[in-house]
Amino acid sequence: MHMSTETTVPTTLREAIIHFSDPKVCHDLLLATRFPNGVCCVHCGAVGPKFMESVQRFKCYSCRKQFSLKTGTVLEDSPIPLTKWFPAFWLLTSAKNGISSYELHRALGVTQKTAWFMLHRIRHIFATGTFEKLAGVVEADETFIGGLEKNKHKDKKSSGTQGGAGKSVVLGILERSSAHKVSQVRVKLGVDRSKDTLHNLLGSNIEQGSTLYTDAHKGYMGISAMFAHDFIDHAVTYAKGAVHTNGMENYWSLMKRTMKGTYTHCEPFHLTKYIDEQAYRFNTRSETDGDRFVDALSQVSGKRLTYEALTSSHEAYYDEFMPRVDPADFDPNDAEYERNPPPMYLW
Repeated sequence: MHMSTETTVPTTLREAIIHFSDPKVCHDLLLATRFPNGVCCVHCGAVGPKFMESVQRFKCYSCRKQFSLKTGTVLEDSPIPLTKWFPAFWLLTSAKNGISSYELHRALGVTQKTAWFMLHRIRHIFATGTFEKLAGVVEADETFIGGLEKNKHKDKKSSGTQGGAGKSVVLGILERSSAHKVSQVRVKLGVDRSKDTLHNLLGSNIEQGSTLYTDAHKGYMGISAMFAHDFIDHAVTYAKGAVHTNGMENYWSLMKRTMKGTYTHCEPFHLTKYIDEQAYRFNTRSETDGDRFVDALSQVSGKRLTYEALTSSHEAYYDEFMPRVDPADFDPNDAEYERNPPPMYLW
């Protein structure tokens, strides 16, 4: 059964609030974006399921199973109506510096916990990988995200260290704008900023032969075999003609205003989701708010995120970014054990 639906997308937040207050409008728009070529069963793929108006569900006569528009999407099992989900999508995709869960909970009339989970479900959509590599003129840089040492409790401070101590390493690559498209970024949480880490990241995300500009960090040295590499020493100057990383520095400025001004605190194991959110808005900034909203809505399929998976994501983070620690390797009677006890996340 092919459903041809007239769909209208608002252009401003005021129009969106009014437009998406009608459940049928929301239903028709999600139907059109999820099944542009006609509805098919999400269980067996058969075409022509019957829509049961009374329960707002489809029934497949091939496998005899029922499903709703939310089934198999990031919205699955959510009791929140689409009339609240759609404004949440609009706000997160259009707000340049993001929107906090407290702000969303006040705006939609849901609890803060619900708003937090809704925002993370939407961020889950933005974590979309691609095999396409960046090319042309590319900038690479790294930064640190985390609390300032001076604001930490005395027992949490790392004495005699530089500003990156205790922070998460974030690695970024920016393809400069051309006549055909605006600049694009790829941002990734890194284990460290060592030579091996940086070379692997750049090699897997940039086409060989591209022009690469970095700062004078030693981790970038020796990469000329893959790229036409040049660097700028920030201790001397910030630009040398076309050789600079100002585009990437601009992106870090945007991201840190979001992290410091809107979200204020983020656990390291959730940081990847916030990084993906900011990168999505940056890469789609040439689109209108309505186009960006529809683009995000069209990606809801096949991206289920449960509350249990979200709240246990710290296990995957420690598994990837923290060394495994065996308690048997530590002797409680050793003086070194007293100075540097093993971390709490023993594996």
